[in-house]
Amino acid sequence: MHQVIAARSGRALRMACGETVRVINVHGRQVVDTWAFCADDPAEFMSMEHSRTSWLRANPVVGDILLSNLRCPIARLVADTSPGVHDTLIAACDTARYAQLSGDAGHANCVDNLQACLAQLGISAARVPAPLNLFMNVAILEGGRLEFRAPVCEPGDYVDLRAERDLIMVFSACPQDILPVNDLQPRDVAIQVFEHVGRA
Repeated sequence: MHQVIAARSGRALRMACGETVRVINVHGRQVVDTWAFCADDPAEFMSMEHSRTSWLRANPVVGDILLSNLRCPIARLVADTSPGVHDTLIAACDTARYAQLSGDAGHANCVDNLQACLAQLGISAARVPAPLNLFMNVAILEGGRLEFRAPVCEPGDYVDLRAERDLIMVFSACPQDILPVNDLQPRDVAIQVFEHVGRA
């Protein structure tokens, strides 16, 4: 059963070790900021900088393990029907970001979505980790310059992430509508949890 995450909003879920969550880009061209926290100690969380050190790439590919800030396996990318263009470099949007971009500090944002989702579970994050920005298209140009581009994923494309620990996962259908991150039109996405699928 799909759970819809409305455009500009977030959703948290608890996952048991071995379960797989499918993140579905229902309408295409929508970024999903994704976080994972260890259920028994949320101070341990999915870390992009530690994961990149392991992969020696800027992006994960199917089969790659995502590591925690303690360098322990926390999740694995087990399927990806999209072109595989994701981002691990860019921080989640927040009130300060929109104040800089447009002067609108009240704009919906991924950090507020994260904190609200965790609060519903009685958890607060002492710090906001850099997210795995599923479907986000950040080009690395000559000289190392970065460029925001519209996603290249199509309607129905999905990514499967398998929990390697008991986890709390949070997903935010990114509200960005000023830069081409979501092709200027935030959209709904969906998630679906499976038991023990996609074993590598």
